[in-house]
Amino acid sequence: MAIEPASNATPERRIVLASSNPGKLREFEQMLAPIGYTVVPQSTLGIADAEEPHGTFVENALAKARHAARRSRLPALADDSGICVRTLGGAPGVQSARYAADPAGGAADRAAQDARNNAKLIEALRPHLDRRAHYYCVIVFMRHYEDPEPVIAEGAWNGEFTDTPRGENGFGYDPYFLLPDFGRTAAELAPEEKNSVSHRGKALRRLIAKFKEGV
Repeated sequence: MAIEPASNATPERRIVLASSNPGKLREFEQMLAPIGYTVVPQSTLGIADAEEPHGTFVENALAKARHAARRSRLPALADDSGICVRTLGGAPGVQSARYAADPAGGAADRAAQDARNNAKLIEALRPHLDRRAHYYCVIVFMRHYEDPEPVIAEGAWNGEFTDTPRGENGFGYDPYFLLPDFGRTAAELAPEEKNSVSHRGKALRRLIAKFKEGV
């Protein structure tokens, strides 16, 4: 089933995003709007987040896309992404968003959860000199919830993890993710600049290229 660019968004051109993360929504909107697609966050359709029980990014992304497509009866996009630190064996990995559990056991404010996650990672890295890390993203597009041929694209973004946050433009681990080639953190990049080099930007461009190939 080929996906063609649309000049005007219609209900058929809507794609449900299986995420409630406002940062991710902005990035998907910026990349997909130019080819005529409206990204609808699943929360606006009353769809709760899917469970993410799997140990790999691709399995979690598939589960989230299938869940959103089933509940919305629309095409769905999902990504699973996180930061992987070499000296920690790839941790936090798929647990990146939940690396430091909410001590109260309730739904955490996103900024507070980000702060706990970063504090835990800083502490885990304290004994280590090797600070190399990379962001990884896999995006899954499902035309419908029983789609036997989901479209899958991935991207990685190399850098280092630093103890000192810098920048206001990012979210999650971005203020601590230092890019040696830029001399800046991910949170110090303008959105357009970040989209051109980030793991999610790379994965999205590969996904769009597959769309244009008529997958």
